Amino acid sequence: MLKELSIKNFTIIENLHIRFSDGLTILSGETGAGKSIIINAVNFLLGSRASTKLIRTGAETAELEALFKITPESKAFKILDEQGYKASEELLIRRIISSGDRHRIYINGHLATIQMLSQATENLASISGQHAHQGLLKEDLQLMIIDQFGGLTPIRARIYSLFNEIVPLIQKLRKLNNIKDRQAEHINLLEFQKKEILDASIKPGEDASLEQERIRLKNGEELYRAVYSSIEELYSANGAIVERLVEVKKNLDRASEIDPDLSSKAKDLNEACFRIEDIAEELRTYLKIITLDDKHLEEVESRLDILTRFKRKYGGTLEAVIEHLKNIDLELSGIENISDQINDTETKLSELHGKLSKSALDLSSKRSQTAKLLAKKVEEELVSLRMSGTKFKISLQTIPASDKSDPNLVVNGNTITETGIDNATFLMAPNVGEDLKPMANIASGGELSRVVLALKAILAEKGSVETLVFDEVDAGIGGSVAEAVGRKLSNLARYHQIICITHLPQIAKFGDNHFSITKKVSQGRTTTSINPLNEKDRVKEIARMLGGMEITKTTLDHAREMLKT
Repeated sequence: MLKELSIKNFTIIENLHIRFSDGLTILSGETGAGKSIIINAVNFLLGSRASTKLIRTGAETAELEALFKITPESKAFKILDEQGYKASEELLIRRIISSGDRHRIYINGHLATIQMLSQATENLASISGQHAHQGLLKEDLQLMIIDQFGGLTPIRARIYSLFNEIVPLIQKLRKLNNIKDRQAEHINLLEFQKKEILDASIKPGEDASLEQERIRLKNGEELYRAVYSSIEELYSANGAIVERLVEVKKNLDRASEIDPDLSSKAKDLNEACFRIEDIAEELRTYLKIITLDDKHLEEVESRLDILTRFKRKYGGTLEAVIEHLKNIDLELSGIENISDQINDTETKLSELHGKLSKSALDLSSKRSQTAKLLAKKVEEELVSLRMSGTKFKISLQTIPASDKSDPNLVVNGNTITETGIDNATFLMAPNVGEDLKPMANIASGGELSRVVLALKAILAEKGSVETLVFDEVDAGIGGSVAEAVGRKLSNLARYHQIICITHLPQIAKFGDNHFSITKKVSQGRTTTSINPLNEKDRVKEIARMLGGMEITKTTLDHAREMLKT
């Protein structure tokens, strides 16, 4: 049950707080006062999409809070408990819309995701507005209503699960059969690629090594001159660096006989001489590997071209080429087992198809029985809503399979979908003597609103939704019909909390609680306020609904009379 609702800087509402009670709560007020905004706020707290357009002009954020009373047996309580949201008999939901698109959701004071919010609030409240009337015309919703009424949603959920298990296997089987059909050609391609890579004798890092060798070959003469000159300067030429260092060392040796502190420096010079001799020897070895061979340069460049072609063909790097070779071996091994994979997949599909077919036929049979019972109950409900003589029927049709249908999704010549093998169409004849026709083709706004109310009343007996919210329930009706709708809402409020927005006094008079919503302009800004009505104020509000802004003694007397009945 919705206990409290707080709204701050949401569209034209600056700051609003409402305490709700059980029974039938009426929200009334002039057109445009903000009644539907309150319903939109509830919808938003139940998980509808956030938009910065909802923030009141001049504000940085819009904040909404709703406090629900839930029971330990409720689905919301169990979900919150499982997710660690401190489940208790009070559920506090808070949503903040930020102008910077940094929207936040809190459940019992903890940050939450929109998915978590939707799960937790799924059975808290049902909002029926103009979209519900339009949605009722869609056949997928009509089918869902049948399943909800008949308690068939567990079978429907099982079909959904089996369907979504079988579809990937169908896709897998098609892929396996396609591979098998072109197996010989595919094997030839893989074996060609394998031989090509093996024949190339590719080694990891070979391209980098060859690239360095290519650079040396192209610059061989310059390298030879530089290294040869270095050897001469260091060791071979007259007055080479080594010779001069030896002389310096001899001088230090003599000096160290006078001052022993210089002996370590002489020793360091000796080691330097040996190191220079080693460097000179290494450079001589390097000279031997410098090749001034144009033919060898062509061979290196040719090899690099081959490696570049392989890299371009098989992944961009030599490591990718080698990995591709490993994958070829794995795929060839898998192809060898393709028949076993096909057999295993077909066996699994056959098993799932049997389960899916059985469930689909079972659901279709139960739907047929449920549809007849639901149609009868709708007709009974419509009598109490001043639509006596209305014929209501539910037509169920199976979905014929076509030549393109997969056999694993066909039973008795009918296609199986996520929802079974049926389509549903609500048929209606509002007036005596008329033929039954699809409701979408003939129902007026007033008739649709009453059918929605009838279905809500019927489903309320089956569902666990505590709060039912009605907006536009009075669309296209008035007089005795409106009174019948009000009485129906009042009866429904004995089992559920009902919140109803209405313009009609014939409905408003049945309220156990009544709020007046008003809009005013102050300091150039429009604000909406809501006020609970006492007995005296309620008479005035009913009188306003009867006679407009000018309230006379007659309308007041009429209002008092209405509230007594």
